[in-house]
Amino acid sequence: MEIRLRPIRADEVAMLHRFHHEPDVAGHNWVGFRSDSHLAREHAEHGFLTEDLSRLAVEVEGEPAGLVTYLKGRFGVRGDYYEIGIALLPEFRGRGIGWRAQAMLTAYLFEHMPIQRVQAGTAVENVAEQKSLVKAGFRLEGVVRSAEFRAGQWRDGMLYSRLRDDPAPEL
Repeated sequence: MEIRLRPIRADEVAMLHRFHHEPDVAGHNWVGFRSDSHLAREHAEHGFLTEDLSRLAVEVEGEPAGLVTYLKGRFGVRGDYYEIGIALLPEFRGRGIGWRAQAMLTAYLFEHMPIQRVQAGTAVENVAEQKSLVKAGFRLEGVVRSAEFRAGQWRDGMLYSRLRDDPAPEL
């Protein structure tokens, strides 16, 4: 299976709209209906590629399957890191695409950014994503209490990380 990450094309912005407006497509990322009027503008301005927040398409066998994101964060004065995320369209889930895409994104960040750490958070009930992160070389750091408001209540999250020196998985 050929998986690659690449910039999102203008004709694929509609795919991102689906994650904002279709609960079944958003899955564990569903946090209610929200405006997505900024998406076309952001794509036109910078193609979803900035130093602080970027989105890339996940392409499988030449077909857009979803997206990965990376958000710059900082711990203390000089502890820059990136937090990654993934959203796959339902028909691409459960096929080993997610962990591979996240491992590829992590390798990309270590190659091109002067960081020591990449982290990822997920919902406690999202067991599939937890397994995916472990396959992608991430380690569980712990539970982040009341980290996210979703479905009417504050929910705990799980925090995973991979350091530059941690072994990379074989793709």
